[in-house]
Amino acid sequence: MSTFSTEKANAAARAAGASPAPATSKLSTVIRVTSGNFIEMYDFFLFGFYANYIAKAFFPATSEYAGLMMTFATFGAGFFMRPLGAIFLGSYIDRIGRRKGLVLTLGIMASGTALIAFVPGYASIGLLAPLLVLIGRLLQGFSAGVELGGVSVYLSEMATPGNKGFYVSWQSASQQLAVIFSAALGYGLNQAIPKDVLADWGWRIPFFIGCSIIPVVFYIRRSLQETEEYLKRKSHPSFRQMMGTIALNWPLVTAGAMLVVLTTVAFYLITVYTPTFGKSVLKLSTEESLLVTMCVGLSNFIWLPVMGALSDRIGRWPVMAVCAALTAVTAYPALSWLIANPSFGHMVMIELWLSFLYGSYNGATIVALTEIIPAQVRTTGFSLAYSLATALFGGLTPLLSTWLIEFTGDKAAPGYWMAGAGAISLAATFLVYRGIVRERDAARA
Repeated sequence: MSTFSTEKANAAARAAGASPAPATSKLSTVIRVTSGNFIEMYDFFLFGFYANYIAKAFFPATSEYAGLMMTFATFGAGFFMRPLGAIFLGSYIDRIGRRKGLVLTLGIMASGTALIAFVPGYASIGLLAPLLVLIGRLLQGFSAGVELGGVSVYLSEMATPGNKGFYVSWQSASQQLAVIFSAALGYGLNQAIPKDVLADWGWRIPFFIGCSIIPVVFYIRRSLQETEEYLKRKSHPSFRQMMGTIALNWPLVTAGAMLVVLTTVAFYLITVYTPTFGKSVLKLSTEESLLVTMCVGLSNFIWLPVMGALSDRIGRWPVMAVCAALTAVTAYPALSWLIANPSFGHMVMIELWLSFLYGSYNGATIVALTEIIPAQVRTTGFSLAYSLATALFGGLTPLLSTWLIEFTGDKAAPGYWMAGAGAISLAATFLVYRGIVRERDAARA
């Protein structure tokens, strides 16, 4: 029986009062739903790692700094499309269903990826080249605005009781596999291809590989079943009703965005920006920078489910508060020490410490966000909160880190940005936690 037929059979069975058809294994479902996340982060990481080559191909400038700034500005522009994707695609998923929405987002994401991979350089088509790259990033941002939220909500709704933190953490863990894979691929290409060839056209090879993976991921995702929790709802709000609910819960969405600030800033700092930081600031080799990034991806992959499971046992808020406070206090001193003692080994040490803070905080925060947003607008509200944080803070991290170093003359200045993110999320953690305690006490009274 096909997946679609199974869904219809399940619906018919419920209407008749019978038991639904057997569900597929949880592991299989987790792999299928997170496969699109892999593609999203794979492409995002490639853009960050090959920023120097992309700058030379599409944004010729009088200096390396100017070229990098234009490239990272284009990278950041995609994030400003995320709130629009969260609203329009998020409402579609809340109204039509999790499965259909996740298939649609993958198609939009694929269009943006293909555009960046195949656009000729500035030398061939002039200003049309950076324009098309920008359009590709905007499409990716529009899709990504709901991809993470849609996947997180799906995982939270299919999780077994008492294990939501563990299940939802695999959304972020799947992204780390993309980081590891893309870094390993980049390392192999740097070993196999001459530097001049890599700078000329070889940097496009990973993007071509990403395009070839997309049909496989599309096939895998089409086999998803709708979540039981979504199917049990008797009605689903219209777009206007959802926007009204979001407006009524705007303080909650804002608080949710503040919770996510640390997650998104830390992630883009320790993954996407790390190769550039290693090469341009610490003067490490390309291979060393990629090895550091692979270590970070592996560390993230381990800590995310571990701390997600821990939050199931001791609560979300203790984990979040401790990690946010540690980030606010240690981020700048850690990077400052690294700048004073630059080496491959020291960079691994500092990045693994920042990875522990990111993985621990994220493992508890993402599932917490699915729990505080009202169920009827869960995908839209979650995605909007996350997208706002990413657009205003996380997506700008590579750009602002490059600018901060140039403006202040302090090579550890990105640490200020990460510490500030930790302070914002720490304040949000206490704000949201206090609200939940008040609601609980009021309900008891």
